[in-house]
Amino acid sequence: MSDPTDEREGDPRPLPVVRAMIDALDRELLQLLAKRMALVGEVAAYKRAHALKVRDLTREQSVLRDRGERAERLGLPREEIESIFRVLLRASRDHQRALRAEVPEHQAVRTVAVIGAHGGLGQLLVRLFGDLGHQVLSVDVDTTLSAAEAARLADVTIVSVPIELTEQVIAQVGPHVREDALLMDVTSIKASPVAAMLANTRGSVVGTHPMFGPSVHTLQGQRVVLCRGRGDAWYEWVAQAFAARGLVVTEATPDAHDRAMAVVQVLNHFQTQVFGLTLARLGVPVAETRPYTSPSYLLELYVAARHFAQSSALYGPIEMRNPEVARVTGALQHAAQELAAILTSGDQAAFDAVFEEVRGYFGEFTGEALEQSRFLIDRIVEHG
Repeated sequence: MSDPTDEREGDPRPLPVVRAMIDALDRELLQLLAKRMALVGEVAAYKRAHALKVRDLTREQSVLRDRGERAERLGLPREEIESIFRVLLRASRDHQRALRAEVPEHQAVRTVAVIGAHGGLGQLLVRLFGDLGHQVLSVDVDTTLSAAEAARLADVTIVSVPIELTEQVIAQVGPHVREDALLMDVTSIKASPVAAMLANTRGSVVGTHPMFGPSVHTLQGQRVVLCRGRGDAWYEWVAQAFAARGLVVTEATPDAHDRAMAVVQVLNHFQTQVFGLTLARLGVPVAETRPYTSPSYLLELYVAARHFAQSSALYGPIEMRNPEVARVTGALQHAAQELAAILTSGDQAAFDAVFEEVRGYFGEFTGEALEQSRFLIDRIVEHG
C-alpha cells in the first residue's frame, strides 16, 4: 500500500501547502523591510548630523533604475516593481522626517498652542509640531486651558477652527499673543483672516492653508500655502518647520491665494456637486450603472461619493466665503449651457472647436495628464 503523502513526480503541490509557503516568504519579506527601515534610521541620523536634505532625487532615480533592471532580469514586471519601490522610498522619507532628519540638532524648542486641537486638522497639527520636538498646548471647547491663556503662554498660536468662527477666535486670542510671538491660521481663504490677525495682534502674523485634509496617509509631498503678514523671521520658521516634515511650501499673497482657490476649490467642488446632484436627480441607482462603468466614470463616481460622504458644513463656507464664487460658478454655468446647446443641436464642428480650444489651454500638461491618469486608471481597474 503506497504512502498517501507521496506525490507522483510532476504533480502540483497541494494549494494549502503552496499558500503556507507564500505566507512564510511574506513574513521574511516583512522582516527584511523592518531591517531596511532600521538602516533608514541610520541614514536619518547621518543626515541630521551633517545638515543634509532628506530627499535625494539622484539617489532615488538610481534606486528605481537599478531595481527595475534587476526585476527584468528576474522575469518580474518592471513597472510594478518600480511602483513598489516608489512606495518604499516614500515611506523611507516619512520615517526620516519623523526622526527629525531635517530639524537642526540644536533647534530652540518652542511652545505651540493649537486652538481647535480636537478637530481633524487640529489633531494633525498637534502631531506635526510634536514630531518636530516642540511643546504643544491643546485647546478646544472642552479643555480646562482657555484659548486666551494658551496664547499668553505660547510662542506660536495656531487658530484651527471652522472657517465661520476663525475671525471671531482671532479677535479673542490676538490681543493675548506676545509681541515677540506668532499668530497663524489654517483656513482655506486668506485675505480676511490675515487682515483680522494683523488688526488684532502686535505679534508676527503668518497665514497658512494646508492643501490636504486630516485623513492623508502621509505628509510627504503634500502642499501648504504660506502668506506673509508680519515678521519675516517667524515666516521662515514656519516654512522650515513644514518643509522639515515633508510638506511642499508655496508662498503667495492673500489675494493671489484666494484667486487660485476660486479654481482649485470653488470650481472643483462646484462641478463635483453638480455631477452628484444630477445623478441623484436622474434617479438611476449607482448599483445599476456599476456593471457598465468605464475606469474614468468610476473615478468620477469615487470622487463624488467621497465628497458627499463628508460634511456640508465644511464645504459650504469654503465656497460661499470665497470672493470669486459668483464669477467662477457663473463661468461654469455658461460653459455648461454652451456645451448643452452644441450637443442638442448635433453641431460637430462647434464641438471640435471646443476640444481645440481646451486642448490648447492645457498645452504640454496633456502629456503629464495622460501618463498620471493611466496609472490611476490601472489602480482602479485592479480594485474596481
